[in-house]
Amino acid sequence: MSQTSPLQLLTDPLLHDKGVTLRVLREDLLRPGIPGNKWRKLKYNLQAARAQQCETLVTFGGAFSNHIAAVAAAGKEFGFATMGYIRGEETLPLNPTLQYATACGMQLRYLGRTDYRLRQDPGFQAEILKTASKPYLLPEGGTNLLAVQGCTEIVTDLREPWDVLCVAAGTGGTLAGMVAGAAGQGRVIGFPALKGGEFLKQEVTGLVQASTGHTFQNWELQTHYHFGGYAKHTPELLTFIQAFHAQHAILLDPVYTGKMLYGVYDLIRQDSFPRGTQLVAVHTGGQQGWAGYAQRYKLALDFISDGQ
Repeated sequence: MSQTSPLQLLTDPLLHDKGVTLRVLREDLLRPGIPGNKWRKLKYNLQAARAQQCETLVTFGGAFSNHIAAVAAAGKEFGFATMGYIRGEETLPLNPTLQYATACGMQLRYLGRTDYRLRQDPGFQAEILKTASKPYLLPEGGTNLLAVQGCTEIVTDLREPWDVLCVAAGTGGTLAGMVAGAAGQGRVIGFPALKGGEFLKQEVTGLVQASTGHTFQNWELQTHYHFGGYAKHTPELLTFIQAFHAQHAILLDPVYTGKMLYGVYDLIRQDSFPRGTQLVAVHTGGQQGWAGYAQRYKLALDFISDGQ
């Protein structure tokens, strides 16, 4: 069943001066507990797991992974056991993300860096699946063709006109779904959260082709807004996130949406969009990661506990 996320119109002197409209699609408010693109990616996978009479959701992720948290929450809500293979050694006490996952009932197992690199190897997957009861395997980040199918609905559920869609990109599944959902209309921009995000061009093209049978040319990557790489930041990025929250009462995350919206504003400043352009920036969630992120980098941030 499709669900519609609220669109929040931003009021800002820069937007007024440049003559563009910017709305934030609040996917982060779509479903409490499994917010943002994580619900879109999981929805059809959960249906498939149920149809196949699977009992255990098995997946991979880093210690601060939004995906790990979402799979754990989905398992609790829909009655699946969950098993998360975490990159790296166990560190106690658990960070807030892994505390949340275990509170939802997820069984955590840890893989050294060498073994973790084998996570896409069929033989390795077969071995770890032997330890789970009637397993359903979800890839790291949750991206597969069922996830792409779910993410098409980010676009097809939109009820307002748009010219440009903007979204952060990690594994490329959400971006691929949006490109597929746009079906050649308008312009779709992905903002990779990783350094060297050019590899996503091939990944997204392949996912869109496999999902729709078509190759679309109306999308692009903006690869200059990674701020040093995945889960890295600069004081400039944190200042932007804090100012954005103060002005619009929307809490961004530092790994994905903060970088994406920083990039959107930078492109607007550079006159990358003609006057009259209607932009939609997709808030894919990720706020759950703030507590662990602040702990990891020893950040004292008073705005992360009170904003949506």
